[in-house]
Amino acid sequence: MSKDLIIVESPAKVKTISKFLGKDYMVDASVGHVRDLPTRDLGVDEENDFAPQYEVIKGKEEVVKRLKAAAKKADTVYLAPDPDREGEAIAWHVAELIKPVNKKIRRIQFNEITARAVKGALEDAQELNENLFDSQQARRILDRLVGYKISPILWKNVKRGISAGRVQSVALKILVEREKERRAFRADEYWPFKVLLEGSTPPPFWLDLHKLEEKAVKPGVNHIGTQTEAESLQDALENGEFVVDSVQEKQRKRSPLPPYITSTLQQDANRRMGYSAKRTMSIAQRLYEGVELGKRGTTALITYMRTDSVRIAKDAQDAARELILDKFGDDYYPPKTRHFKTKGSAQDAHEAIRPVDVSITPDDVKSYLPSEQHKLYRLVWQRFVASQMAVATFWDTTVLVKAPRTQWRAKGERLLFPGFLAAMDKGSSDGDTELPKLAEGDILALNELKKEQKFTQPPPRYSEASLVKTLEELGIGRPSTYAAIISTLLDREYARQEEKRFVPTELGFTVSNQLSEHFKALMDVGFTAQMENLLDDVAAGKQDWVKLLNDFGGDFYPTLDKARTEMARSQQETEIVCENCGKPMAIKFGKTGEFLGCTGFPSCRTIKNFTRDEQGAIQIVEREKPEETGVKCDKCGRPMAIKQSRRGEFLGCTGYPDCKNIVNFERDENGKIKVIESEKPKVVGTCPECGGELLLKKARTGSRFIACSNYPDCTYAAPFSTGVPCPNEGCEGELVEKSSRRGKLFYSCSTYPKCDYAVWNWPVNEPCPKCQHPILTRKTTKDKGEHIACPQKGCGYTREMDAEK
Repeated sequence: MSKDLIIVESPAKVKTISKFLGKDYMVDASVGHVRDLPTRDLGVDEENDFAPQYEVIKGKEEVVKRLKAAAKKADTVYLAPDPDREGEAIAWHVAELIKPVNKKIRRIQFNEITARAVKGALEDAQELNENLFDSQQARRILDRLVGYKISPILWKNVKRGISAGRVQSVALKILVEREKERRAFRADEYWPFKVLLEGSTPPPFWLDLHKLEEKAVKPGVNHIGTQTEAESLQDALENGEFVVDSVQEKQRKRSPLPPYITSTLQQDANRRMGYSAKRTMSIAQRLYEGVELGKRGTTALITYMRTDSVRIAKDAQDAARELILDKFGDDYYPPKTRHFKTKGSAQDAHEAIRPVDVSITPDDVKSYLPSEQHKLYRLVWQRFVASQMAVATFWDTTVLVKAPRTQWRAKGERLLFPGFLAAMDKGSSDGDTELPKLAEGDILALNELKKEQKFTQPPPRYSEASLVKTLEELGIGRPSTYAAIISTLLDREYARQEEKRFVPTELGFTVSNQLSEHFKALMDVGFTAQMENLLDDVAAGKQDWVKLLNDFGGDFYPTLDKARTEMARSQQETEIVCENCGKPMAIKFGKTGEFLGCTGFPSCRTIKNFTRDEQGAIQIVEREKPEETGVKCDKCGRPMAIKQSRRGEFLGCTGYPDCKNIVNFERDENGKIKVIESEKPKVVGTCPECGGELLLKKARTGSRFIACSNYPDCTYAAPFSTGVPCPNEGCEGELVEKSSRRGKLFYSCSTYPKCDYAVWNWPVNEPCPKCQHPILTRKTTKDKGEHIACPQKGCGYTREMDAEK
């Protein structure tokens, strides 16, 4: 009897879902996307309604082969990737590949991985959503057009190898504009005042200066701006009288926030735990797919984490009500079940992020989860439970006090009823600030007066939390894309993080300025937000995707042609003069970042490192005088100096570039430099070209290679082979050891660039028993030590190292 086949997106879900459904179903994983546009070509037929030319992603051939074989044996195939645009695209491409062997294909979606949700989805199986797929397809083609068409122009005029992006370029502009504001900012001096007053009943209490000459005090607008003014006011206050102007007391209610959506979870995880958006989504993915919880087995803890809806299912609300009444009591549940309104622009396809089973508390799972997973689950659980609870109530007291030329204000707060705060560890009254009993007209004694000089601060740089919030408010991107946008800006070195704040680099500034000048519409925040709305309309069936692309191209192609001829080579000259030839220095970009280079190049090759101050002025970074090492070059006799590379310090000859001799060194207990003698290379064979000895050597970046001992007379060399065949189907290469520019080892196919398969860890010639990928790898992590792991993204298979190996 044929079984039905369920194809999910991630291998991690296979185990969880198989547990629910038993032997009546086959469950397999696509391991993410299986088809995409080609990596080396545009892959879009612009003359034929932007028809995409999809191909199986390299490395996914075995996955596709396995899915086809399973589909051929199945009765009905249920496609169950994630319930969003990307998930619909994965389902669509899988369907296209398995249709030749099985045409009985249905789409199922579930917001949580539970037996009830999965079985309910099977009972409510649907056709594939063509509109949702078209929306994803249009977005992918738009991004491909922008990237492939604009990037070559940037290579020519800024720096080779960089790229443009439809959404991330606008995010970069936001960072750049904020940095320009900071550079243009000029600080104002101001003197804030505080006074400690005491009435007829204790305790004394502090008040802040509220009004000056009947105008609200605000730094930069109305403030005491000089020391003379401050001292004048101090004299008046010390000789004046402080009289209570008014006392206002009232009860205040504070309502809970709605449960998390993607953006608010990313913001809170960043603010409270310092997690990046990418890290937050990775942790949430594991909680959604299922974690091991002892006797409970593999259990999904949260609902789907890519959502912008605050809607909550009725059964989840009922479960929360039961928990609140049992754990906190009747007073902590509101008179009416609380509902939250989703924003008009949001997609209401799935619920907010909430616990799958609210009765599983954070304390219940603490011993089973890594710290980061427990912290994020605690965040989600507390926010959801609090969202369904009663309001918190406070007793607020505001006292206004009159004095010469001024009015002063103090605020007191007392918690009357914690309400929802009880679920968030904020239900105590430790933070209460109570004021003494006061009445209008009371004369208060001045115990202490404080004043200090301060200066107004520039607008702050964006943190991950504030950038995500800004992107959301402006309608740039969607919740599922924020983490990728931020990662792209950092990976392309358009921005860096300093003290967890984004600082655009010189390269980021240059790219943003060039794009803003020559692609005004593309870099316009309003245009980008409108495009997101149009893509939403495609998903809703209100907009044709081909028409959307044609409309976009109507302005894009003429702008592109104009930019090709008008965008000039970026060479930002500075006021710094070359000390060797007198010509101006300009900002240039190299492999290691930005630097100042003489505009007289190649006649003059003077270069300097630089930084910028808060106002953006260039500051030359003078090179430190080399440390005296006492070591002489064994090739030319000149002194050796300590130099720095990406991989650390080494001794280099001061006669460079005439002498390029380098050696490694270490320091003894007294700090004295000691040269590390290099080991004699190991003989590993005979040279096939000259018959000399083949030696095992190490490249400067760390990888090993084979070379002839008769070099430079014989130049034979070969990479160091692992002996493991390349896993790509049809490839006859083998995996060899290589190293990146930063000195990190990896293992790639010997036929590169014909085949670009690569893994970071030492390969093991053994297929994965879980996903059938042809190889495994030997991996080392802090929590597991050295172990065997599958390199396929999303598989997750691991086991301990075999003792005999």
